[in-house]
Formats: sequence, structure tokens, C-alpha cells
Amino acid sequence: MTAKWPIPRPTEHAALRAVARSARPHPSVPAILADLITAQRLNDQHGMNLCGHLVARAALQEVGE
Repeated sequence: MTAKWPIPRPTEHAALRAVARSARPHPSVPAILADLITAQRLNDQHGMNLCGHLVARAALQEVGE
């Protein structure tokens, strides 16, 4: 078995280009809010954070700085 060192990894630029090739539809805002409520009831801070960001992305339809 031969090993290559270092293991070649894609650059951030290549990863962003690959993601930008196809648009991914966002789930509906009511569905995301239902998941947010579920995460809140389970006291899942990470889940609440993810759902909150996903709601913002779905509502704004663009990502900016």
C-alpha cells in the first residue's frame, strides 16, 4: 500500500466553485420554523442556531457580508 503525503485537499476556492455550480432549493420557512421549535423544546442550542441561520438564508434569498 502506497501512501501519498500530504493528502491533496481541494482549496477553499475550488470548494466554493463546486457548490456554486448548482442551486440548492431551501426548505419552506414554516418547515424550518417547526424544526426550530422542536430544537427549542429539546434545548438543542446547536439545532436552534442552524435553524435560525437557515431561516435567514431562506427569507433573504441571498447571502452577503
